[in-house]
Amino acid sequence: MSGLENSLFQLKFTTKQLSRQATRSAKEAESEKKKVKKALQSGHNDIAQIYAQNAIRKEQEQLNLLRLSSRIDAVASRIQTAVTMKTVTKNMSMTVKGMDKAMQSMNLEQMTMVMDKFEQQFEDLESSADYYQGVANDMSAVGQPQSEVNLLMQQMADEAGVEMKHKMGDTVANELTPVPVAQEEGLSKRLRALRN
Repeated sequence: MSGLENSLFQLKFTTKQLSRQATRSAKEAESEKKKVKKALQSGHNDIAQIYAQNAIRKEQEQLNLLRLSSRIDAVASRIQTAVTMKTVTKNMSMTVKGMDKAMQSMNLEQMTMVMDKFEQQFEDLESSADYYQGVANDMSAVGQPQSEVNLLMQQMADEAGVEMKHKMGDTVANELTPVPVAQEEGLSKRLRALRN
């Protein structure tokens, strides 16, 4: 296993460990919340406050672990791209050597086989490069526009029937532009036409 592949393995392993730790922190936070409720029911407000602090700390720990896991996963994806490109480059170099040998012997049949293989590998390289370029451009969870993240969170909250009360406030509502009534009616007509 090369250095890059070893690094990739280590990063993927670390990502899984961080995800497990985040899950464990979430469970511990829920446990602390139950303890808060019991302490409040028993009239032990000081103890309930300690449990509440523990629950908040565990929730923050979960969030930090998930962020770190996301960043490491982004790095692992970039390393995966590098490993793939290295493999394809190695294959192309072997093909070029084969082409040199074929040209020296001028064996037309061998030259045709090598050229076909070269074209196939070039197409593979091109499609891999396009794919990985797209992944690299869209991949970073950290680099997503905050407005899109806020909008998705609001949509998920609406579907779940939850009201978003945290830091988002009115930012999502301010970022959305109302759809003109005429345009909405036109879209409704098109939808009915498609259904029929």
